[in-house]
Amino acid sequence: MHHSILLTLLLLCMPYTIYAGKILVFPVDGSHWINMKILIMELHSKGHDVTVIRGSDSWYIKEESPYYSCLTIDAGTFDDDFIDKFVPRMLEIRKEEGSIWEQMMLGGEILVKFAGFHEKFCNMTAVIFENKDLMNSLQDAKYEVMLTDPAFGGGVLLAHKLGLPLVFNVRWTILGEGHFAIAPSPLSYIPVPGAELTDRMTFSQRVKNVILYFLSYYQQLKHFGQTYQAFCEKYFGPDVDYFSLFQNADIWLMRNDFTFEFPRPTMPNVIYISGFQCTPSKPLPADLEEFVQSSGEHGVIIMSLGTVFGKLLNDLTDEIAAAFAQVPQKVIWRHNGTRPATLGNNTLLVDWMPQNDLLGHPKTKLFVAHGGTNGVQEAIYHGVPLLGVPLAFDQPDNLSRMNAKGTAKIVDISKLNRVVFLEALKEVLFNPSYKENMQRLSRLHRDQPMKPIDQAVFWTEYVMRNKGAPHLRSQSYKMSWIAYHSIDVIFTLLAATGIISWLTFMLMRCLCLRVLCKKKTKH
Repeated sequence: MHHSILLTLLLLCMPYTIYAGKILVFPVDGSHWINMKILIMELHSKGHDVTVIRGSDSWYIKEESPYYSCLTIDAGTFDDDFIDKFVPRMLEIRKEEGSIWEQMMLGGEILVKFAGFHEKFCNMTAVIFENKDLMNSLQDAKYEVMLTDPAFGGGVLLAHKLGLPLVFNVRWTILGEGHFAIAPSPLSYIPVPGAELTDRMTFSQRVKNVILYFLSYYQQLKHFGQTYQAFCEKYFGPDVDYFSLFQNADIWLMRNDFTFEFPRPTMPNVIYISGFQCTPSKPLPADLEEFVQSSGEHGVIIMSLGTVFGKLLNDLTDEIAAAFAQVPQKVIWRHNGTRPATLGNNTLLVDWMPQNDLLGHPKTKLFVAHGGTNGVQEAIYHGVPLLGVPLAFDQPDNLSRMNAKGTAKIVDISKLNRVVFLEALKEVLFNPSYKENMQRLSRLHRDQPMKPIDQAVFWTEYVMRNKGAPHLRSQSYKMSWIAYHSIDVIFTLLAATGIISWLTFMLMRCLCLRVLCKKKTKH
């Protein structure tokens, strides 16, 4: 007994080794940074030395942090004026059911603006490449892996230049949703982002899906791809294809899963980490807890449209506030802008809210959201049904998936008024199927052997320990479209079959002619 205790104490006192390495991070700003920062904090807690590359005009990526050191590059990446001007104009067009021409013009403007963002990211990367002292210091630092978000390509280009293994924190690449870049994606049952379709499509929906795929692929190739290809030709030579650099990533930490997505083919190096930013709720601040508790048996509704879309048009906010005033629940609304004239006594306006903690509170009955990925995943994690007000980008698609799974009701902003909004609130609040379906998704999401954040850390460290993961990468990206789909094989086999059939026919013809000739000679 004494020997066992002594042995245990000795084992506890023995030094143990923790694998700690050096990680270079090239993030994307905005809401994407929220996800990346959580992963960085977790990697830092494991003892890793993290360095973050940021632009000098970053929105949210702070230069000083206890979790990472920073390399600030003096190159513009984001345009505040575009967001400030775009959001009201987009809302006005959506609200007034603007003509197809107006919507196409707005879509074209978005593509051109995002093309400018991609160009600025390439310029920022060029500044790094052409600073010899900086490049030498990056080489001398002996980083073991590049962690990046491939929605913009700076991290991919820099990883190739430094010869670093590549880990993606990904949902989107420069050419759309991540799966389409790496995994087989049959358009017969894989809905294209933006189509708002399910995996069960009618013939007309499949036609729409195919047309949208080729249209969006052409637009993204035209507006985004040319910038990266020109960069690759300048710094790597004409033989380097920019998109192959993306497809060559070792691990894809995919920010979704099949409680959110529809079932589809995947790849060995795709690791699903949906909801890795979600955590059990913490206690609310005292004043907020008091407000929540005052709701009694009716509970609370929370509403947030995110950072970019937090400021709606005044007439829309008046209609929403008027609807909220007619429900028995208390409402916590993250709202930036003019106080609605119709605001009821049951509604609390806040500049910021602890969204995850509120969603996990037992009195929260409903989440009114714009459909951003983070908010949807937090709602799934905590089992809170959604009333969706999709505005732009991937939001309509995200909410259409939730609607197909019976966990969300969607309100079209062009039809939004106090009557429509109130009816939608009542349907989600008083139809138990929304809550039941969302709680079922929550159970499915949580029922896994390893937490998503632990998966993300493990596979990042896996790449560091093994200096990459080429054994998990499919070589399909190195094949041409013709070879990938075996078009050359099919045509070769058809040609061979045709030749053999023709030769057989000619042989039979010759034999028949010889027989006929012999018969004529006898006669």
